[in-house]
Amino acid sequence: MKEEQKKNTNFLKLAKPLAYVILLLFTYTLGYLSSPPTLSSTSPSPPSSSSPSLPQLANLPTQLDHFRLTTHCANPVPPQLVRQTLLDLVFNSTSPFVNFPPPHVKSLLRAKRVQGLGLNGAVFEHLIEEVKPRTIIEVGTFLGASAIHMVDLTRKLGLQTQILCVDDFRAWPGFRDRFKDIKMINGDVLLMYQFMQNIVSANATESVLPIPFSTGSVLDKLCEWGIFGDLIEVDAGYDFNSAWSDINRAYRILKPGGVLFGHDYFTAEDDRGVRRAVALFARVYGLKIKLQRQHWVIHSS
Repeated sequence: MKEEQKKNTNFLKLAKPLAYVILLLFTYTLGYLSSPPTLSSTSPSPPSSSSPSLPQLANLPTQLDHFRLTTHCANPVPPQLVRQTLLDLVFNSTSPFVNFPPPHVKSLLRAKRVQGLGLNGAVFEHLIEEVKPRTIIEVGTFLGASAIHMVDLTRKLGLQTQILCVDDFRAWPGFRDRFKDIKMINGDVLLMYQFMQNIVSANATESVLPIPFSTGSVLDKLCEWGIFGDLIEVDAGYDFNSAWSDINRAYRILKPGGVLFGHDYFTAEDDRGVRRAVALFARVYGLKIKLQRQHWVIHSS
């Protein structure tokens, strides 16, 4: 009898806290199920009714996250100060054409060695007549054929135009298989020297300025320094990522009313991405692409 009473006492001791636990869980569950659903404290802001202005776009990151542009563009440098500003910032205030060519390469250069694609198209003449640019930025210049062509066109119109040629002047692996006459010294291809010699031959050393670094780094610096273009030609890398990067960076330093254009929209190069990069860029920013034979053209407004 005593054993049975002891068992009942132990059971009651265990049952009481267990009942509290069950009651607590039941109350919590009932409260959770009966409460109204909570809304997120943050909700997406409504889309803007108007598109951002070009100065605002200059400092916005790209809408696609292939890369993030963090450089903020400075206020525009007046066109008449663009050349001297770049000479001060890049060339220690001295033109690279002073005392050119240096003695050690003089005998290795041809008096003129100009070659380029797409120069027969009327797009250059049409755009220069339309925009009347004070500053042209050429992204990818090679031997300077299109730069020299644009110098001739601006002179005919009586324009005081500065042409900035952005190129690392390293060409590509296997470059000399096609251009054996461009010499090499200790692994250094003399492409920039030959470009400069071509500019000297065209008597264009006051109109053309090479900026011999990678396109991405130069375009970011031009933005940071406030160097904007009225007319920007993008004709450097042909793969999608290179073209996409150059086009986005170039658009940030395009003046309102300016024009961005390039080559290889309908050539074999589009298989490697130029056409896809141009089409995607236009779709992202709601811009229209105009075509002139092998060239693509996008107006800023």
